[in-house]
Amino acid sequence: MRSIRMIGKSALAAGLTAATLVLSASGVGPARSADPVYDPVVEMPVQSRLGLVLTEYARFPQSSPIPAPTDQRLMRTARINTIMELPDGSGRRAVPDLNGHLYLLRDGVPYVYLDVADTFAPRFFSGRGLGQGFGYVAFHPEFGTNGRFYTMHTEQASLATKAPDYAQANSIYHGVITEWTATDPAADTFSGSRREMLRIGFGGQIHGIQEINFNPTARPGQRDYGLLYLAVGDGGTGVRTTEPQNLGMVHGKLLRIDPQGTDSANGQYGIPADNPFVGRAGALGEVYALGFRDPHRFSWDSATGRMFVGHIGEHAIEAIYEVRAGDNFGWSEREGAFVFDKTGAACDKLLPLPADDARYGYTYPVAAYDHKPPPDWNCTSDVGVAVAGGFVYRGSELPAMKGKYVFGDLVDGQVLYTEAHEMRRGHDPATIHRLALFNAAGAPVRMQDLSGPGAPGNPERVDLRFGTDAAGGLYLLAKANGKIWKVTGTREFADGDVGGTKLHRPSGPDGWTPVTPSKWQYDRDEVILAEAGVSRPGPIRPSEYAVVAGGPEWSSVEIKADVRLDTPVEVTNRDVLIVFGWRSDTEFYYAHLSTDNTILPHNGIFKVHNADRQRIDYQWNGRSRGANPAIVDADWHKVRVVHLPATGEIAVYVDGKKDPLMTAKDTTFSSGRVGFGSFDDIGRLRHLTVTGTPA
Repeated sequence: MRSIRMIGKSALAAGLTAATLVLSASGVGPARSADPVYDPVVEMPVQSRLGLVLTEYARFPQSSPIPAPTDQRLMRTARINTIMELPDGSGRRAVPDLNGHLYLLRDGVPYVYLDVADTFAPRFFSGRGLGQGFGYVAFHPEFGTNGRFYTMHTEQASLATKAPDYAQANSIYHGVITEWTATDPAADTFSGSRREMLRIGFGGQIHGIQEINFNPTARPGQRDYGLLYLAVGDGGTGVRTTEPQNLGMVHGKLLRIDPQGTDSANGQYGIPADNPFVGRAGALGEVYALGFRDPHRFSWDSATGRMFVGHIGEHAIEAIYEVRAGDNFGWSEREGAFVFDKTGAACDKLLPLPADDARYGYTYPVAAYDHKPPPDWNCTSDVGVAVAGGFVYRGSELPAMKGKYVFGDLVDGQVLYTEAHEMRRGHDPATIHRLALFNAAGAPVRMQDLSGPGAPGNPERVDLRFGTDAAGGLYLLAKANGKIWKVTGTREFADGDVGGTKLHRPSGPDGWTPVTPSKWQYDRDEVILAEAGVSRPGPIRPSEYAVVAGGPEWSSVEIKADVRLDTPVEVTNRDVLIVFGWRSDTEFYYAHLSTDNTILPHNGIFKVHNADRQRIDYQWNGRSRGANPAIVDADWHKVRVVHLPATGEIAVYVDGKKDPLMTAKDTTFSSGRVGFGSFDDIGRLRHLTVTGTPA
């Protein structure tokens, strides 16, 4: 993706040292005369032809938040947060449920290892805030011999019996890190001792301590071995304060501590001597990096040791950052590679970077996408977009995924990837690709299909998370129905054999059957829609098109042609379309190829089935954007459409690209004719070749 405006400024800041970082930012924004940026990441993720085959691995029992929630988004089957393999060679996996249970799994069968909620009752709570409860577990790399593991849970401040070690003003809950020592690490249920290691008070119900974990790439004797990282959010207060920039506070920071040390302020853990702010006046030695809003998930690339964090944005930007010691990611003076204006109007929060931005030393995303809110968004409500950080795949079972950082959107369940080698600090952000998904039988699916039915009032909210095992295997989790799927293979979308029968370049008026013959012209094998169509009675559907008169009806089919839009480029909503599966004037599919992708009827795959046309492609985000514009100029463009009725797979390719611009699944029409047309524009087609299986 090469379209985050002003992102090139990051090259000026990426290499600056920790010495340039500030304890609290001030005066970092440009004058308000700068124009706000409303569409910071212009391009949509690129649909990949590559897809993941998902096989159900485990399912978990219903769990309930404590106390009963008022936010219906918390009403999930099981609020499972990740899956990881215990570092003891047993093959067991661990899964934490925010509502209180730590599960272990053998061969995909879960059982309760530890009841965190019961242990800390009545202080434990998970019924307010999306991240509250038993949030995460991390096993010491020597768990098999020392039995140590670490948990994060939340407690109501009003019921807590201990004061926090660090706190925001008017804290309402505490995030607590506990060390547990199992008497028998091989046992199926926990028995042993525990001690509290760190307690942090938060002034809000969101953005608490997210992931805690050890660097799995570190080996004994290396400086990172056995050190615990904690991703601490801003408590929801950073939008109106400078606390994430204050090195004297732990909030909005990535912390790095030694669980076996004792030189912290509370004496319960150690501060590594090589942490970047050790010895700096006014700074906490625990801080490894700063400037976070909600650092949701982090991981290390096992091949390179690079650390990546998925960072949930405030106004617009969902980001992946590469993390190094001493980095400042800018929140809440920056959101992604933009100035975040805390004083501006609700809709005008993002501004371009100032000319002297390099002097502030901020580090900007290596990959990012934005919210693309609906046109009627009130600028203060939740758009329903949040990144779920993931992992660079280095396993051996999926060769096609090697070197890809796999992540997603936790709300709608999109599964995305970037190439790890493209995620480079100081360069343009990496291109984001959207992966296709298939169930174990090989049928195309969305995560909403697998995770349904969703929450009350949130029927398509997936609550997607990711996990791995010791071999680098990849897992997807959904809180919606409490299930885990393992990625067991890959395949390409719409890659089946269409058949070998060909229809080559039908031409002239005898080769085509138009809706309105007087609007059409023919020049050798060019088919020209010379006069725009007009709306017709009946269901909403393309106004003017022509279908191929000769040859068979097609079941599986591949359509290749060159198309051109003759409507002037100044008309931003112009279109041409490829018709397929045509049975009658009110029964067919069409691929709409438009300059505009901002409204539901444009630039997508549609079905007309005796009713108004219905959008069926996977690229529409449900709010305001579809696939990236197909045709933006007056040139000829190669188009290829593949339709496999047996599986319902439909893919539309433009300009010879290997990845489809649009994809869909629909099994309504098993065969039909092909054609060309538009709604209300003019254009032409040439070099039509149809290959497939006659119905």
